[in-house]
Amino acid sequence: MEAAPAKPQGRLLVSTQLDAKDELEERLERCVGIVQSLTNGLSEREANDALTANVCKGQQQHEEVCLGLFTLVLTEPTQAQRCYRDLTLVNRDGMNVILVKINQILMEKFLKLQDVPRTQLVWLVRELVKSGMMGADGVVMTLLKQIAGGDISTKNLWLAESVLDILLDQKDWVLKSAMLIAMSVYTFLRLIVDHGAPNLLTLRQKEVDFCIGMLREKFMECLLIGRDLVRLLQNVARIPEMELVWKDLLHNPQVLSPQFTGVLQLLTARTSRKFLACRLTPDMETKLLFMTSRVRFGQQKRYQDWFQRQYLSTAESQSLRCDLIRYICGVVHPSNEVLSSDILPRWAIIGWLLTTCTSNVAASNAKLALFYDWLFFNPEKDSIMNIEPAILVMHHSMKPHPAITATLLDFMCRIIPHFFPPLESQVRQGVFNSLTFIMEKRVLAHLAPLFDNPKLDRELRSMLRERFPEFCSSPSPPTEVKMEEAVSLEMDNHMLDKEEGCYDNTEAAFSDDEEEVNNKGKKREFRFHPIKEAVVEEPADITPWLDQLDDTMKEKVQQLQKTSDTETQCEVMQEIVDLILEEDFDSEQMSALASCLAELFKDHFRGDVLPEEITEESLEESVSKPVCLVFRNLVTMQEDNSGFSVLLDMLAEFYQKQPKIGYHLLYYLKASKAANGKMMLYESFAQATALGDLHTCLMMDMKACQEDDFPDETLRSGELLNMIVAVIDSTQLQELMCHVMMGNLVMFRKDSVLNILSENHSYEYCAVIGQRWTVSSCLLLVSTVQSLDWETFEQYSTWQLFLAHSIPLETIIPILQHLKYKEHPEALSCLLLQLRREKPSEEMEYEDSQAKPPKSRRKAPASSPRSRKGAAPPTNNEEESASSSASEEEDSKPKAPKRKRKGSSAVGSDSD
Repeated sequence: MEAAPAKPQGRLLVSTQLDAKDELEERLERCVGIVQSLTNGLSEREANDALTANVCKGQQQHEEVCLGLFTLVLTEPTQAQRCYRDLTLVNRDGMNVILVKINQILMEKFLKLQDVPRTQLVWLVRELVKSGMMGADGVVMTLLKQIAGGDISTKNLWLAESVLDILLDQKDWVLKSAMLIAMSVYTFLRLIVDHGAPNLLTLRQKEVDFCIGMLREKFMECLLIGRDLVRLLQNVARIPEMELVWKDLLHNPQVLSPQFTGVLQLLTARTSRKFLACRLTPDMETKLLFMTSRVRFGQQKRYQDWFQRQYLSTAESQSLRCDLIRYICGVVHPSNEVLSSDILPRWAIIGWLLTTCTSNVAASNAKLALFYDWLFFNPEKDSIMNIEPAILVMHHSMKPHPAITATLLDFMCRIIPHFFPPLESQVRQGVFNSLTFIMEKRVLAHLAPLFDNPKLDRELRSMLRERFPEFCSSPSPPTEVKMEEAVSLEMDNHMLDKEEGCYDNTEAAFSDDEEEVNNKGKKREFRFHPIKEAVVEEPADITPWLDQLDDTMKEKVQQLQKTSDTETQCEVMQEIVDLILEEDFDSEQMSALASCLAELFKDHFRGDVLPEEITEESLEESVSKPVCLVFRNLVTMQEDNSGFSVLLDMLAEFYQKQPKIGYHLLYYLKASKAANGKMMLYESFAQATALGDLHTCLMMDMKACQEDDFPDETLRSGELLNMIVAVIDSTQLQELMCHVMMGNLVMFRKDSVLNILSENHSYEYCAVIGQRWTVSSCLLLVSTVQSLDWETFEQYSTWQLFLAHSIPLETIIPILQHLKYKEHPEALSCLLLQLRREKPSEEMEYEDSQAKPPKSRRKAPASSPRSRKGAAPPTNNEEESASSSASEEEDSKPKAPKRKRKGSSAVGSDSD
């Protein structure tokens, strides 16, 4: 066979043989061709006349000539000067078409530019600035955005120095744009932190000189930045030249500008989104926005791992975490629709960023970035969205990772007196305003469960009660979690030096930057390493939530806590349900009550749900736990009953505290005789949860079920596979196939194909590769004997998923002996397409001739969410019994009309 001709490599973008031709590059190359066809063989004067005549014909010709010359500037350095001159002569729109295209390339294609076009693009921007072209400042600000923080690679350093040189050489031009002044100062103040290595001191000094010059000459323009200007100056205040500016800012503000009244004026001004966004490259920004708008909570690991490898894997990248956290808090403000969906929440990303800090200083700065808008929060000017992530990180980390919550609460307390002592009262008021506004906006209904939680150590709880008595309940006996001292960030002491070995090679940790003196007087360093989950048997403590219940409900909950007898607990639980169903039940208690019940019944969710020996009696006993009283009441109620929705809301609150309640409900509806035919209750429950839809809720519950209790039973169940292939559509099937072909998901193993797809009574497990796909989705991938009797699309889906694995043909040849021409057209059609790709061989006629005939041709049909095809009558007593059982089950369900008839099993011949 002849090798396919290599795809010609373009001169603008880096590409591989697998990449499709870039549309922008193709268009620019066509424009180059037009320019060359107009100018070939002409002198410079004649060429200029020809181009001028062509652009006068219309807008399209004007754009084509301008873009052709622009592309020649990028790809032909030796002709760049002449082409730029021609471009300035023939252009008729003030270079607008060029400026737009430069911005497009910077935002969408900059990372893919080849080295020559990248260098030439910066050269062109310099020429536009030198020409004083209107709109060039916007291009420079876009170029600033491409300088990545936490990156000291050669290309990034070259870009930083090149842009800085443009700003220094064209200072008079820079001073005409207030926004460019502020943006460039914000950018280079941030980059100074990354350029402390000895080989970068020359570049750092140029950056320091530029920033000081702008701050001294144009401070009021720099004031546009807002409070984050103080944060950035604080980070570089140890540099001698910067220290002078820092002291003037704090103690002699009039020196900087007569209109500047002091640092409080700056700290009370919220930083514009433009500045927070400018420290993320377009690629970083695109990835973060994708995660916060498209990725489902629970499926984010693969995206976080990619982001970590790309941007957060080096020691220098520690400083980037502050930029990311400030961006998420100040720029990423999801709509109510997204907030109420199962999309990955902001607090989860921030929690991940905090736990991946590996240096003390980076962790301290990251926490300051998280709380920065709290310190001088004004409800009239600031947004709740800026302070929401911090409180939710603490709230959601309390149960799984109490040490993370503890260090953030400790930081919040200690930052008040230490941030800047002269402004302690203002900082205290800002934090108080934040907490008050959080409660007013119902981000959290109550703060007492967070501030006075028994999982916090005694010292921290005491400090919280002292700082925020308005938000704390009465103290309760603590279950101590030792924690570290928080960071002191007194501004007069500047910032801890980032150049004194602040990076280490330890495992990813979440740490603070101070040391604690132990009882023996020795200093020991605390770090937060990834917390390993461990089941610790400790008594249920519901003290933080009891005070939020009314007296009657509180009494019943305490009764429930005191008794260990299951029967008595069930009686008390029924009384609690009756109280919930009363007309005067205060729904404000719902969250506190759910927290109490989740804590009291936590042991119920640790043991196995499925009994060891499955009988009717054991199944009924397994659904007689107190928590099942809520299920039982819902089952017996009508949906139009007013109490039904109240009890459903109670269950949804419970689900937030204890997600396992979802699959326990599924189990109850299947195992309990009282719940026969009530499976629709689960759909109502799913819609009542914060997830809001059946599909997401079911997938998460199946995942919890598979991981937690009975993986063997779920993964062996062909009914589960049939349940899902019966409801997926073609788009969802395609998505699954894509994950299989990309290697993210393994559904069939080579050595188990025959057992899976033939009529043997064997089942195989599926595996998830690299945890890149939810375990619950694996339930789709288990096939059973009944598959040959499923509906056409169900079989089609199963076979398409199977064939997506590229299993060798010799492995599946023996399947043919089980198939009948008129009975199994779905399976045969899929196999024929696979066979068509292979040449016959002696080994295939041999395997077929030696194959033993199957003992049984058909198996009794099983029930399915869709109507079943007709099946052959049973041929023995065992099959007759199975058929009778299946028939009885089908009689209890409404039957849909059959969509396809199957021929009699007595007719037909072996397909081979």
